[in-house]
Amino acid sequence: MHASLASIWWGLMAMFTNNVKVPVAQKPNILLILADDLGWNDVGWNNPEIKTPNLDRLASNGVILNASYALSTCSPSRTALLTGRYPFKLGLQHGVVKKGKPYGLPLNITLLPQKLKHLGYSTHAIGKWHLGFCRWEYTPTFRGFDSFYGFYSGSEDYYKRKTAAIRGYDFRMNTKVFKPKIKKYSTLDYGRRAVKIIQAHKRTEPLFLYMPFQAVHSPLQVPKSFEFKYRNIVDRNRRIFSGMVSAMDSAIGMTIKALKQRNMLTNTMIVFLSDNGGTPFFGGNNWPLRGSKATLWEGGTRVPSFVWGKMLLQKAGYTSNEMIHAVDWFPTLVSLAGGTPEKDVDGVDQWQMLSQRQPSRRKEFVYGINSITGRAAIRRGKYKLIEGTAGHYSGWYPAPSSRVVKMKRMKQLNKRHVNSTLLYNIQVDPIESNDLSAKYPHLTQFMLRRLNRYKAQEVEAFNPRKERYSQPKFWGGNWSPGWC
Repeated sequence: MHASLASIWWGLMAMFTNNVKVPVAQKPNILLILADDLGWNDVGWNNPEIKTPNLDRLASNGVILNASYALSTCSPSRTALLTGRYPFKLGLQHGVVKKGKPYGLPLNITLLPQKLKHLGYSTHAIGKWHLGFCRWEYTPTFRGFDSFYGFYSGSEDYYKRKTAAIRGYDFRMNTKVFKPKIKKYSTLDYGRRAVKIIQAHKRTEPLFLYMPFQAVHSPLQVPKSFEFKYRNIVDRNRRIFSGMVSAMDSAIGMTIKALKQRNMLTNTMIVFLSDNGGTPFFGGNNWPLRGSKATLWEGGTRVPSFVWGKMLLQKAGYTSNEMIHAVDWFPTLVSLAGGTPEKDVDGVDQWQMLSQRQPSRRKEFVYGINSITGRAAIRRGKYKLIEGTAGHYSGWYPAPSSRVVKMKRMKQLNKRHVNSTLLYNIQVDPIESNDLSAKYPHLTQFMLRRLNRYKAQEVEAFNPRKERYSQPKFWGGNWSPGWC
């Protein structure tokens, strides 16, 4: 984003005149939307039964990313997205950052908001953090965000803002515990918060708005008006879950409308993706992809995604089958903002792919490596190799719609496939139904060698015991930093 000749001319004129108003060289605004546990079959462009008009409109007029990948669970995906690094290199590969455990995303790592703030951006986060909070230094406003409106942990009640297992309140306005006078459904509340930020934003500065929604993670809760949109769905979980998707779409619609009203939309890049696949027994669906959230199957890692930028994309209105991984967004967005990403990140700058319909710069990526569980998987070109077990719920789960699907029975079926080495051609077999390891032993060995190179870079995963002093009863009933 270099200054044009015109802007240089106006700048020079301003040095000699007092009545010339100097135009501001405006970098693009960035709206990064992260859905939580949204499956492949849970968006309108993949499943017409799902009502997401705002998302569908943006996707159809942008670039639908048909080969967009994340990690299989929440905290690792957020790590990859905000650092450009694989979680297994940072000790965050083993599950999620659980409440009461004394660790977080390492403090020596620069995050995306810190880079963008250095480039002149106003930075704001709305929603779910889930990257650690035992010390204040781990929390959003200490890691590059000018403001934070949301919660630190992994899941909670959408109205009461309380966690389930160990009861505790978890909601903040910046660093202070915030208790709205009226109980508001969080998804719509986040949309209203985005509107306020946009309305108050100084247009002389570029805006980075990060919206990691609580939706559509369990618990299954939604206002009746949204559930009613899916009254034809007999299965209760699927009906409520679908309503939650539409509520998130509505909140995104509020945000887009506010950007348009402030004349900011035409200079905004919108990135949308999910942090992992859906969970079938909590209403989500990845059909026809195999597996669930928390598995290395495509259903756990291949996520619905798109980019939209009216004045930024030279080519739009199509579906891209080029590979892009969550780690790529860090260097891509830093580059878009006029900065230079760190050289040691795992992500690659995909701006040419996104804006000009060029081939992906990514030919290989790691689905995950975890020496504690023995799971690992790698993709190279059209081939995917899984070593060990891909995780629980390894079957294919159709979406319940007008009929009842007995999900309890599904939970018992194919809970875990046996430890083995599996090879798939994802290009011709995206549903992972035909293991090729016996047919192509030399290719299998080649892929194992590639995977082993990454495994040699794994650092020991954080896996400490929970600290008793972290419990809300010691902090006025709140989940709060300050105990590690």
